[in-house]
Amino acid sequence: MSDDEKQERQEDRALFKVMVGSIIGLAGVVAVLAIAAVVVVGKSETSSPSQAASAPVAQGTPVTVAMHDPGCHWFQVGPNSFQKAATVQGPVVLANNDEASLLVAGPSGTKTDPVGGKVSLAAGTYRITMVGQAPDDNHLKLVVN
Repeated sequence: MSDDEKQERQEDRALFKVMVGSIIGLAGVVAVLAIAAVVVVGKSETSSPSQAASAPVAQGTPVTVAMHDPGCHWFQVGPNSFQKAATVQGPVVLANNDEASLLVAGPSGTKTDPVGGKVSLAAGTYRITMVGQAPDDNHLKLVVN
């Protein structure tokens, strides 16, 4: 093997080492970005609408169902507070601010609440779903005392 061939081979090895180092460095950057993305998504999920136990709502206050992601529709309890279950003193008026009609199943059967509409509800437990609802959308529970 000539001196030129040896030098060319050494240059090829050096170039290979630089390329491998660059790939490993890039993989590290991608890993750091992936971890950062998981942290950001985790924080946004923890700040998502409340799924905690029902909070009582004052008597005479209309109960509003509003469009809000994730989960499509929620009870809107305040300007920035949403929950999947609510307990209220009744009778109440259910206001539909969602994107489609709501099916309100309760002790006296099922009522349809159109978009922008209102339905009066007496004491009882109600299951509320949206017409044409996707399987992974929220199923709401309203207890009227």
